[in-house]
Amino acid sequence: MANKEIKEKINNAIDSIPDDVLEDVLEYLKSLSNKPKSKIQLSQNLSKILDEDKDLLEKLAQ
Repeated sequence: MANKEIKEKINNAIDSIPDDVLEDVLEYLKSLSNKPKSKIQLSQNLSKILDEDKDLLEKLAQ
C-alpha cells in the first residue's frame, strides 16, 4: 500500500474516533516519532502476543 493511501486511511480512522480520545491518539503518535524503529517493532510484537494470548492471560488472572 502506498504512503498516500495509508495516510488517507489514517485520516479516515481519525475522523471516526470520539473527540475525547483524539488527544490521547496525538500523544501516542508523538511518542512514536521519538522512538527508534526497533523499539516500535518490539512494542508491536508485544501487543500482538498479548492479543493472541488474551484468553490465556484472563484465565491466569482468575
